[in-house]
Parts: sequence; C-alpha cells; structure tokens
Amino acid sequence: QVKLVESGGGLVQAGVSLRLSCAASGSIISIDNMGWYRQAPGKQRELVATINSGGNTNYADPVKGRFTISRDNAGNTVYLQMNSLKPEDTAVYYCNADVRSWRYLEVWGQGTLVTVSS
Repeated sequence: QVKLVESGGGLVQAGVSLRLSCAASGSIISIDNMGWYRQAPGKQRELVATINSGGNTNYADPVKGRFTISRDNAGNTVYLQMNSLKPEDTAVYYCNADVRSWRYLEVWGQGTLVTVSS
C-alpha cells in the first residue's frame, strides 16, 4: 500500500507565502510524476503543477511565476512553494503521484485546505 500525506495548508492573508509538502510512504520502488492539483468550492479539480523524476516541471497559467514545485533528492516528497497568494488560490490542494510499487499505481492524498483572505 502507498500513501500520500499532505501538510502545510492554512488560513493566510493575500500576498503572503505558504509551502505545502507531500510525503509518499509504503511499498515504493520509484515515483515517476508527482503533482499538485486543487479544487475550489463549486469547481472541478484542476492541475496546479507537476514535476517528473527528471525534475522537469509544468505549471498552470494562473500560478506561473508565483508557485514553484520541487522534489527532495530521494524523490518521495514533493513541495509547492506558493508566493503572492491571492483569494482565488483558495482551494483544497491535493497531491498526486504515479508510483511504481508491486504494480503501477496512481495515488492521491487526502488534501489540505488553503484559504486566502483579502
């Protein structure tokens, strides 16, 4: 079994920074892509950023230049540094990973709530 556990969410004011973390644990051989998605109230889940095992990154247009995704050297923890937060960034942020375990798995975390007040 493989688990993703997110942390770092909270209530902040617009303009400040916040850093989310997501740690993978369990029967892991390796992890290919890792990413962050978010779901605002009444909206569909959307991509925020992804990073592959080679360190290549991809960002959604609304967060480009403000958010940075990174991974630790072991490759099992992914971070999302969020700067210049806006009220429209308010959402539940979910971690996602493509994991090579005893079989290939797509795993989701439980989510962490980020609320940005104006």
